[in-house]
Amino acid sequence: MLRISSINFSIEGRPLFEEASATIPEGHKVGLVGPNGAGKTTLFRLIRGELTLDGGEISLPSRARIGGVSQEVPSSETSLIDTVVEADTERHALMAEAETATDSHRIAEVQTRLADIDAWSAEARASTILRGLGFDPEQQLMPCSAFSGGWRMRVALAGILFAQPDVLLLDEPTNYLDLEGALWLESYLAKYPHTVIVISHDRGLLNRAVGSILHLEDRKLTYYGVPYDGFVKQRAEKRAQQASLAKKQQDRRAHLQSFVDRFRAKATKAKQAQARLKMIERMDMVSAPEEAAKRVFTFPQPDELSPPIVNIEGGSTGYGETVILRKLNLRIDQDDRIALLGKNGQGKSTLSKLLADRLPLIEGNLTKSAKLRVGYFAQHQVDELHLDETPLQHLQRERPDTQPAQLRARLAGFGLHAVQAETEVGRLSGGQKARLSLLLATLDAPHMLILDEPTNHLDIESREALMEALTAYSGAVILVSHDMHLLSMVADRLWLVSNGTVKPYEEDLDAYRAMLLARDTPAKPEKPKEKPKRPSRDQILDLRAEVRKCEDRIAKLEDMRDKLAKKLADPALYENDKVGELEVWNKKYAEVMDGLHKAEALWEKAAEKLDAAESA
Repeated sequence: MLRISSINFSIEGRPLFEEASATIPEGHKVGLVGPNGAGKTTLFRLIRGELTLDGGEISLPSRARIGGVSQEVPSSETSLIDTVVEADTERHALMAEAETATDSHRIAEVQTRLADIDAWSAEARASTILRGLGFDPEQQLMPCSAFSGGWRMRVALAGILFAQPDVLLLDEPTNYLDLEGALWLESYLAKYPHTVIVISHDRGLLNRAVGSILHLEDRKLTYYGVPYDGFVKQRAEKRAQQASLAKKQQDRRAHLQSFVDRFRAKATKAKQAQARLKMIERMDMVSAPEEAAKRVFTFPQPDELSPPIVNIEGGSTGYGETVILRKLNLRIDQDDRIALLGKNGQGKSTLSKLLADRLPLIEGNLTKSAKLRVGYFAQHQVDELHLDETPLQHLQRERPDTQPAQLRARLAGFGLHAVQAETEVGRLSGGQKARLSLLLATLDAPHMLILDEPTNHLDIESREALMEALTAYSGAVILVSHDMHLLSMVADRLWLVSNGTVKPYEEDLDAYRAMLLARDTPAKPEKPKEKPKRPSRDQILDLRAEVRKCEDRIAKLEDMRDKLAKKLADPALYENDKVGELEVWNKKYAEVMDGLHKAEALWEKAAEKLDAAESA
């Protein structure tokens, strides 16, 4: 159980927590939500003990392990699979000790603990996690240095999931995942065996992966024992009750004050007026809840073009002489809302760049409306903003002849008001930078808007505002996002990018999610008399890992057997005064032999399965 008791904490004189309390039961999955800047990440640092509380207490069970992803793994020559396996520091230390330990008592303790944490299946478990996060078996054997920072963040996430801390703290874990990885993570977290607290603006994850919401607002913590949609409903009801009570109190106060004002000067009513004045002073007023600042996006509306606005026949595209996508036969009309599905690396961004005129068509025909304007937003564009310039200066470069007042109005239409308009971009939040990039992408009222992961730095309210703006927008939308809720509310067509081409996906998003999750679920046994399917490479790798696990276990047990046999061969052990000790050692020897027989039986079964798979 994680108990947060009346904590207080300030940064540079600004209070983030004031007498905040919450209790999270052991094993619960909790989403931590609240406005940007409220202190969610700071709370994680307080739980980990990286910051010192001004007051109050945060308590955890003794010896509870806390884990989270703080940075990407280093660019080393260690393979991905070894990096993830080594993330379980307890297992790593025990395996090293097992090689050098000489005391038979300690050997038994080490082997027991290794069995408890299922140390022998480490590689198979690590491989499963890496597969879920988008790394195929060949990539798992490659060094970390072969991957970019975003992919190494995935490796860091895989490492902490593999280590299975007692309290898992995740801060926006889907920001560096694609839709497929995000859906896998949802499923994994829902079945995680210990406590999870996740900061996320992904509504789908907050509804499917967690069962409770911890809300941080006005320096207080409130625990709701329901997923996100239930939290929204309960909070709205709570705010409505608070507003109603505040209104009744205001009416009561006004009534009393009216009496005081009318009769204070009359001698016959003075005593009653004073009594009512004291009643007013004693009233414990309830404040009406403040309305959250409205998040907005205002997309300019384009003029209408004749369909289709884009048509590709027999097209192929790629980088240089390397073809990534081929056999493209695609049509886009101005009223289309298309979501691109497919694993990372399959070509979603390549297709987006082709449509945005950032890549050429290598083969085939591509026709576009003569007046077609295209807006393009990709996450890397946020990083390409001029950090030493203000948002207003960014717009003035694009529209030098437009009056500043008009440019400020455009900025306000994207939630960047007077203060943010004059603030250097380097000092803006990630969400504010994303808003500026979206504004720049839509400045020309594009007929087609291509959005590649537009939500990474946007909070839930901003994502809802983006969804509303896209719904009202009269141009075509091509959308790549790991936010399942945004896709489900915006897209009415699905294109699957896989196997080097792009084809319509005729099912819905729920079916796509079910298909992805089914890939990570062990297949049911084949019915009798049916020809068994040839095992996949991943299944063979798992079977080989199981055989190695059994062989390692047998070797350890044989080593223990030999050491115990040597002990039992010592004549001194059979002296009369050591009868009790002899009984203990004989019992240990019998236990080891029993374990050895079982391990050998397991090895035989695993070897038979592997032989059958490799010869299939």
